[in-house]
Amino acid sequence: MPSVSIVIPAYNEEARLPATLEAIFDYLRAKNFSSAEVLVVDDGSTDGTAALVERCQREHSGLRLLKNPGNRGKGYTVRHGMLEAKGEWILYSDADLSAPIGELDKLLDAADRAGAQVAIGSRAIDRSLVGVHQSAFRELSGRLFNVVMRMITGLPFHDTQCGFKLFRADAAREIFSRQQLDGFSFDVEDLVIAKTLGLRAIEVPVVWNNVEGTKVSTLAGVASFAALIGIRWRSLTGRYGKH
Repeated sequence: MPSVSIVIPAYNEEARLPATLEAIFDYLRAKNFSSAEVLVVDDGSTDGTAALVERCQREHSGLRLLKNPGNRGKGYTVRHGMLEAKGEWILYSDADLSAPIGELDKLLDAADRAGAQVAIGSRAIDRSLVGVHQSAFRELSGRLFNVVMRMITGLPFHDTQCGFKLFRADAAREIFSRQQLDGFSFDVEDLVIAKTLGLRAIEVPVVWNNVEGTKVSTLAGVASFAALIGIRWRSLTGRYGKH
């Protein structure tokens, strides 16, 4: 079994992190990974997120806390964790574990069978795996976003925004060192970079249950659409092939 890192971006997640960390470490104890670590990246939280992680470190030796210099956005937060991770495979998962941590098995198996360097969890390929749905408005917005995303970027994926993605370590370094976006739509940018670099990315259906408490505002949702134009422009001008 390979070594793995699990990156969790966290902004004011004091209430949800205890159950999340317990579930992750229960999963890791049951597996046979050569080594494992969990990195919680605190994005300038104003609650007790950082203090909670520091307390949990006394119980879990594989737990690391990284701190952003203030509130920088989810894209910055994920990039920070991915570039600090030490595992051969690096998963980033949302703090609410909408996709159960056991779904990592599916991504690892699928990446191995396909010879892929990137495997992204998807709610769109098999919607029967979605147990608890988002609101009708958010689901419709998500589907519209992915239609527009495919038209603008040429990517083939049907769900780029599921917060459950796996990267081989060497691919993660190449991709995230080129990422430009600090906010939302960074997921799309990372997949465009992977395509530019000739890395293989696959979409894998995962179990998913919506957890209330999203931090995605309507304004951020609109900005995500606008960001697609910037991604396309940087791709066309060769920005993603450069360091």
